[in-house]
Amino acid sequence: LEHATKQTIFKIHDLLWPNSNNPMPINKLTFLKPDFESELRIPYIDFGVSAGFPSPAMDFMETAIDLNKALSENPLATFYIKVDGNSMIDAGINDKDVLVVDRSLEPQNNKIAVCFIDGEFTVKRIQLKKNELWLMPENPKYNPIKINEENQLIVWGIVTYVIKKVWI
Repeated sequence: LEHATKQTIFKIHDLLWPNSNNPMPINKLTFLKPDFESELRIPYIDFGVSAGFPSPAMDFMETAIDLNKALSENPLATFYIKVDGNSMIDAGINDKDVLVVDRSLEPQNNKIAVCFIDGEFTVKRIQLKKNELWLMPENPKYNPIKINEENQLIVWGIVTYVIKKVWI
């Protein structure tokens, strides 16, 4: 299982963002850098909301949250990536969702990863089976990808969060 070194990541970064202010779609994924300089503070109620029976609002306790910081354990290695496709729907990743991807995390069995394979980006679950490496879709309409010596694979980052739009 090959993992990108920092130099490789910087080379990929330079290829993807020659002008880092403009997101660039690459093979159905759109890569975006979080803005850690943002001063946008969104009101945040941190006691949780009941998904069962209604609960008192604890006097509407409110603080502020910056999602760029809250969703990034490793800010310099974190990117947002917009999904285009349905191969991961059974993992809760749908078309147009935004993935939070941490490039500093090591790939592990059963983790969902953004991978660069044979010149294309994809998001799949990493699966090790009897000394074989597979990139597994989470939709029965798509075939698993068996990795062999002929493939060029870089595990570009590990998905840590999925941001969804609620469709009404």
